[in-house]
Parts: sequence; C-alpha cells; structure tokens
Amino acid sequence: MSEDDDILVKDSNGTRLHDGDSVTLIKDLKVKGSGGVTLKRGTLIRNIRLTNDPAEIECNADKVKGLVLRTEFVKKA
Repeated sequence: MSEDDDILVKDSNGTRLHDGDSVTLIKDLKVKGSGGVTLKRGTLIRNIRLTNDPAEIECNADKVKGLVLRTEFVKKA
C-alpha cells in the first residue's frame, strides 16, 4: 500500500487527486508573503504534490514557488 492510498485527497468537485496531476484554480487567490501576487481564476498548476493534510496540496506556479493551496479552490484539469 503506497502512502498516497492512506489519504484521500479530493478537489472542489469531489474528483480524486494524485501526485503529478494538473489542477486549475476556480477563484482568484491573493498569495500572502509574495509581494501582492494574485493568481487568477483558470490558472493551470502542473505537477502537484500531495501533503499529509487532505485539504492541502503543494505546487509551483509561474509566479510563486513552494506554494501550498487548499483543495477547495482547485479542480482537476
């Protein structure tokens, strides 16, 4: 049994997410600590990484590296 089988991570629509998936933002998000960067709705985030928290994923966006997103704000691309 692999580690990602222990934690079930779902996007805003209830679709299961896995390591390496691509997701799209469903809402404009202001990124704290980035100097006022806002990620726009529809932004594609590639190659996500799951965390130990089923409500959060780690990723890199074009403007922000080392970003942690809440799964309630993304949908599987």
